[in-house]
Amino acid sequence: MRKYVEPDRQQWDSLTRRVGRDDAMLEWRVAGILEQIQRGGDVALRQVSEAIEGFATDVVKVSGDEIGEACELVPEDLKAAITEAAARIRAFHELEVPRDLEWNDGAGTICRRRYVPIRRVGFYIPGGTAPLFSTVLMLGVPSSIAGCRERVMFTPPSRDGRVAPAILFAASLCGIVDIYKIGGAQAVAAMAYGTESIAKVDKIFGPGNRYVMKAKELVGKEGIATDMPAGPSEVLVIADESADVSFVAADLLSQAEHGPDSQVVLLSDNVTTARSVLREIDRQKEFLSRSKIVDAALAESRVIVMRDIDECVDFANLYAPEHLILAVKDPEAVASRVESAGSVFLGNYSPESAGDYTSGTNHILPTGGTAVAWSGLGVESFMHAVTFQSLSRDGLASLGGNIVTMAEAEMLEAHANAVRVRLGGGNDTL
Repeated sequence: MRKYVEPDRQQWDSLTRRVGRDDAMLEWRVAGILEQIQRGGDVALRQVSEAIEGFATDVVKVSGDEIGEACELVPEDLKAAITEAAARIRAFHELEVPRDLEWNDGAGTICRRRYVPIRRVGFYIPGGTAPLFSTVLMLGVPSSIAGCRERVMFTPPSRDGRVAPAILFAASLCGIVDIYKIGGAQAVAAMAYGTESIAKVDKIFGPGNRYVMKAKELVGKEGIATDMPAGPSEVLVIADESADVSFVAADLLSQAEHGPDSQVVLLSDNVTTARSVLREIDRQKEFLSRSKIVDAALAESRVIVMRDIDECVDFANLYAPEHLILAVKDPEAVASRVESAGSVFLGNYSPESAGDYTSGTNHILPTGGTAVAWSGLGVESFMHAVTFQSLSRDGLASLGGNIVTMAEAEMLEAHANAVRVRLGGGNDTL
């Protein structure tokens, strides 16, 4: 990991920028994939998948028999763990259901706001080096609570053309049956534009690698709804002298193993703590099976020693991490100053992996600094609000003067006339 000791304020801007290598080349490649599939449909989808992955499956859609057979392959203890996690995620997310609103001014005007589920939603589930069946729960459970009528899932298969059994079990548990063996930017293209065999979706959800995120970004510029920038993964840990360095090292490594483009950051007010964590990282990573991925991620990560914890929090709010871990003496006090983070983990016994799986919160979170304005996924993400207003003649009469005055001030005479003709006295102005 790269180290910086006591950066001054002028360095903060450069430190809080994410590592961005050859973004122009990435955009060019992804834009080409999107255009090819938008024009060529199913044939192009297969060609692109084969060119990128080195193989393509003959049957793209997962059959009911495949789902049933896969569920039989999942060990019972894993089934029980997934089922328990789903129940906890549901319990927490049911509290998020937005409330419809109605306001009556008592003079003939009623305003309402009603939440409506998005009709057709598409889910991207990473399934390459690490099949993330937990992400199925994070999308499937809240979308079910929201009441989305059509839910379609895309995930890359293994070279034998199969989807990881645990992914299919989690999908079955969530009632998701429309599942396609497609990954990468090409999956985003299929969801965004549709093909002869795949209907386009109304909103795209799910995390992914740089190609998936760039594809979501580009289709978003075309007006296609997406959830948020959610990947590559990242964690920032604030640790003082009270932190258990073995815990901190484990948390940093748990994010580094997501992928070579993951980023982990340690902030501390104590040089001894920072150095101890670095030694512990070197010790623990030797036992990890994904050590090459970990090393690649650590090469672009940071350890920063600052003057005090307040300065660490200031930096964290600028960085706006996907995951923020507070391994400090008084985590609640520090948490009260947090303004920008996807999800916050308080104290030595709150590992980020708890949020990834079973605590109940959602693990699909904004990345790349977007947590300054974006929120993590919730039930409301799968809904949109529609406002209604109902005015009686008396209600319009009570507002008409102000409406006409404001419309005329904006030089929008037709707006003013829309009121006048209803209240008698507008025809001569038309």
